[in-house]
Amino acid sequence: MTTSDRKIEHLLLCVEKDVEAHKTYKGLRASGFDDIYLVHNCLPEIDKKALDLEMDFLGRKLRAPLLIASMTGGHPDTKAVNAALAGAAEELGIGIGVGSQRAAIEDPALEDSFRIVRDRAPNAFIYGNVGAAQLNEFGIEGIERAVEMIGADAMAIHLNFLQEAIQPEGNIDAKGCLAAIKKICSELSVPVIVKETGAGISHSQAVAICDAGAAAIDVGGLGGTSWAGVETYRAQKRGDMLSDHIGKQFWNWGIPTAVSIVESSITVPVIATGGIRSGIDAAKSLALGASLCGVALPLVAPALKGQKDVAEKLTLIIEELRAAMFLCGCRTVEEISKVPVVITGNTKEYLDQRGFDTTKFARR
Repeated sequence: MTTSDRKIEHLLLCVEKDVEAHKTYKGLRASGFDDIYLVHNCLPEIDKKALDLEMDFLGRKLRAPLLIASMTGGHPDTKAVNAALAGAAEELGIGIGVGSQRAAIEDPALEDSFRIVRDRAPNAFIYGNVGAAQLNEFGIEGIERAVEMIGADAMAIHLNFLQEAIQPEGNIDAKGCLAAIKKICSELSVPVIVKETGAGISHSQAVAICDAGAAAIDVGGLGGTSWAGVETYRAQKRGDMLSDHIGKQFWNWGIPTAVSIVESSITVPVIATGGIRSGIDAAKSLALGASLCGVALPLVAPALKGQKDVAEKLTLIIEELRAAMFLCGCRTVEEISKVPVVITGNTKEYLDQRGFDTTKFARR
């Protein structure tokens, strides 16, 4: 199967199947957000209408701390989806990432499915996307082509070795990735975001990524789309019993998003992706240390309908975030990082065992 064929198959599986990380045995979401409580402010002393959700990210201003996270492209049938997503990003003044551009680097005939994003969002912050496993293959010239393809403001390098480990055709040679990331960070014409794709980033890897020169980290934690789950469905379709078994075993593998935000909050901006399902989740992420949040799976079905449906879904998330800010007494996005937060349950236990002081969030 070609890279392009996999792209449309992945997109359709995300619509047709339940591909999210499974809930815990207690019925809580794997992301950890159910363990996070923002301390209510009964006297906010602010006007909800006057809240300012604007923020700066990598030199660009966003009207809300929200990104349409990397999803698709690389197949002719994905062009309309990217057009709808990009149109909504332009309309709402938020950022957008494209799916892996590998297919278009390999076959320039597929570039249009990505280029449509810049066409429909001429003023938006747009970031490209290439896998760490392909950096040495494509070199700086290939990555610059990906930048030029969409007029990218930044380039994401994705880490998806969980998915690669389950795919029969997966690239499982992870040697030299950090050195390749460092080289790209030092030579590329735009800032580099290093992102996980559903298994999270721990503190030591976050330090290594920062030291390599990344301008931002996208934690891509456990709790949203399980790419092990997606590959499980692919394996079942082709009768691959081994990949089916491995995919099921690793469906919930990874670091929960709430934990990964804390682990990765070091020196560069952190993007929270992996199970952001509401503006309340976004507010919790920002309070834990994220600079902004990314949403993907909840937008797939709306994107198949059109820009209006995508914009409506994103507007709901933004308005939920606005309400959460008001109820915490926050006038600006920056103030959310100072809101008292109580961390409970598995998330507290995980962070405590990892050596993080969870009480400091509550003492603000």
